[in-house]
Amino acid sequence: QVQLVESGGGLVQPGGSLRLSCAASGSIFSINAMAWYRQAPGKQRELVASIASSDTTKYSDSVKGRFTISRDNAKNTVYLQMNSLKPEDTAVYYCNVEILLDNTHKRAYWGQGTQVTVSS
Repeated sequence: QVQLVESGGGLVQPGGSLRLSCAASGSIFSINAMAWYRQAPGKQRELVASIASSDTTKYSDSVKGRFTISRDNAKNTVYLQMNSLKPEDTAVYYCNVEILLDNTHKRAYWGQGTQVTVSS
């Protein structure tokens, strides 16, 4: 069994910062890609940022230059540092982690989601 636990969401004023964390635990052989998605009310879930096992990162155009994704492999944790937050960043944020269960089996897991609200 694998579990992902997210933390760090909350209410912040425009221009503020938040740091999200997502820790994986359980039967983990190793971890491949890690990513953050978000879903605003009435909208589809969208990819915000991803980080490969090689530490190569990708960002959506809407967050490029403001958000930074990073990972700590020793802690099986992925982070999302969000700076210069805007009201349009308001959404539920989900982590997604591709986990190798053994030498041949892999599966992607989702976190439970954490609410980020940017409002004055």
